Amino acid sequence: MMSEKIRLLYYALWIAHPLLEMGIAIFMYRRGLHRKFKFFFGYVLVQLVSFAVVFTAYHRSYSALFYFYWICDALSVIFGFAVIHEIFVDVFRAFHILRDLGTVLFKWAGLVMLLVAGVVSVSTNSSQVVPWMQAIVTSQRCVRIIQVGMVLFLLFFAHYVGVSRRQHSFGIALGFGSFAVVELVLICSFVGNHLGGAWLSILNMAAYNASLVVWFGYVVVKRPARDASASLLQPQRWEQSLYDIHHPLPADSLIPMFDAMVDRAISRTRQDLAAHEVAHEVVHKHEVAHKNERAPAAAASAAAATGGFSIPVVPVSSKT
Repeated sequence: MMSEKIRLLYYALWIAHPLLEMGIAIFMYRRGLHRKFKFFFGYVLVQLVSFAVVFTAYHRSYSALFYFYWICDALSVIFGFAVIHEIFVDVFRAFHILRDLGTVLFKWAGLVMLLVAGVVSVSTNSSQVVPWMQAIVTSQRCVRIIQVGMVLFLLFFAHYVGVSRRQHSFGIALGFGSFAVVELVLICSFVGNHLGGAWLSILNMAAYNASLVVWFGYVVVKRPARDASASLLQPQRWEQSLYDIHHPLPADSLIPMFDAMVDRAISRTRQDLAAHEVAHEVVHKHEVAHKNERAPAAAASAAAATGGFSIPVVPVSSKT
């Protein structure tokens, strides 16, 4: 049961969903972002259809509302997980091997998520929640945790991969991650009996509206293109290391031998240059010392030449 003011706030927040989502879809289509972020564009369209179906069923049939809600929720989980992979691919677009490795990891993460959802749904002994509902809820929470990890990764490691915080991929991840944090906190509050009732739904819808506003701002304002000329040495080293692991050199390859020869030649050249410099310095020191020894004798002869007397030269005859 809700009061009239709370009911008006509830409907205002709920009706704001399709308005913001329609604006996001329109601007994405105008700017061509629907081709770059296909799954995110599909996610927005799914949310629009979900609102139309669920809002209509809300005022007509509870049974129809129940099944439509859970079907739309399952579609949102699928598209939400696909958007995570889409953002990852966009972030590592310039690094093909890292992107391929991430794709494989996401496939395994999806399989593990399905296994966890299946195990939890089968092992749950609850008369109020059927297994397939529990599987959808568990999958949704797994996706929310991955979304939080994704936004944390971009917050701390965006500069390593050349991603600016003004780019679309960062904005999409920021919207999903912030909403995921709020939703997980609300779930913990509900389980601990700290919060419930209408305020739980109102806070959840307000958090989702905030994410919609973030997405709307990112698609409306033109964002700078990714700087491909940026020097990204660390991810390039990761890329090269993964390439070396994936494409090892054969045992009879001559490349390691040539590399060793070049290294030895460079080290030998450096040693010869160092020895030559030492010898040149020794010779220079000997020359300086020799000049210093000859300096007094030269000074004495110069003084004798200017003293005012000379020794006469006596001719010597060979006859006796």
